[in-house]
This record gives sequence, structure tokens and C-alpha cells, in this order.
Amino acid sequence: MRSFFKLVIVPLLLSILAYSCGSTAEEAYFPKPRGFHRIELPDQEYNIDEFSKDELKDYPYLFEVASNAIIKPDESFMSEPYWIEVQYPSLDAIVDISYKKLPNYDSLVGYINTSNTLTFKHNVRASAIDEYTTTTEKGYSAVMYEIEGDVPSQFQFFVTDSTQHFFRAALYFPTSTQNDSLAPVIEYIKKDMLHMMNTLEWQK
Repeated sequence: MRSFFKLVIVPLLLSILAYSCGSTAEEAYFPKPRGFHRIELPDQEYNIDEFSKDELKDYPYLFEVASNAIIKPDESFMSEPYWIEVQYPSLDAIVDISYKKLPNYDSLVGYINTSNTLTFKHNVRASAIDEYTTTTEKGYSAVMYEIEGDVPSQFQFFVTDSTQHFFRAALYFPTSTQNDSLAPVIEYIKKDMLHMMNTLEWQK
């Protein structure tokens, strides 16, 4: 009986055990690391041709716009005169632009406070908000905001001459894609917005 156990049962158990281990190793599942789709970004070129169109000829401001962007009037219910959208159809991105005439110094303070309020509403989801004060190449005062985290708007700025004009721009993506996958596009459009800011001038 012992001989039968050694010759038949033991080898059979060992074979079953070896088969089970091999099967488990072959069927083991390891999740692939997270990846993102490659985004092809066009060369960054600028022009002001869009502002020669009849519907924009009376605007109080002018700036060089990216050649792959489209300028359209802001048609939202909150829109006011001279508000526009700089749209990037291939990148599914929009830069909202608003403009205010300054009747007095108090109005400037009010617009700055409103701009700050709109920016810091992102605090709920932002991991950081960095604020920078600068002077544009045309000599106007400007404040920029870089907002980190999964927020609706990742870069904003306003420019003013402190006496007549107040101009604000904010980047938005009408998509639920997380911002870490949008990082190359955010950096790309941020460069466009900095160019916009530095070429901005007043028309009247």
C-alpha cells in the first residue's frame, strides 16, 4: 500500500500542484501604466488679420492672434460689448476675453476685485494659484494667474492702462479631460496668451 502511494499518489499530487502554479502564473493580470493620447501641436505663428474684419474694426483693443485660432463674438447671456472668444477648434480650447471701459478709478478697483474673485473661485479644486505682476511690452500693467489642479481655467490675466481700459483673458477647456493630460496644450496656449498680452494695444 505504501509503495502504491509513493509510486502513484505522490507523483499525481505533485503534477496537479505544478500545473496549478503554472496556470496561475500564466493567467496573472498586471494593469498597464496609465498613458495619454499624443497631442499634435501646430507651429505657433501670429497675425492680426482677424481684426481687419468689419465686425471687429471698431473694437477698442488690438492684439496679435495665433494663426490657428478663430475670433468670434461672445454670445453668452452675460456678454457685454467688445467681449469675444479666441477659439482653438483643433485643440478644443477657448480663451474668453472681456473688456471694460474705465469711467473712474473706483471702477478700476471694482474690476480688479471682480477679476480676483473669479480667479480664486478655483480654490476649491486648485492645488495652487500663483499670481505675478508685470508690465507688458507696450508699457501697460498686467497681472497673471497660473492655476494648478483639475480646474476649469488654468491660466488668466488682466491688462489695464489704469485710466481708460481694462482687458481680461481666461483659458478654458470645454472638456472633462484631466489637466495632467492637457499639460502640453495648456503650455502651448499659455505662450499664445503671453504673446496676446504683450502685443495688446488700445485702438481708441
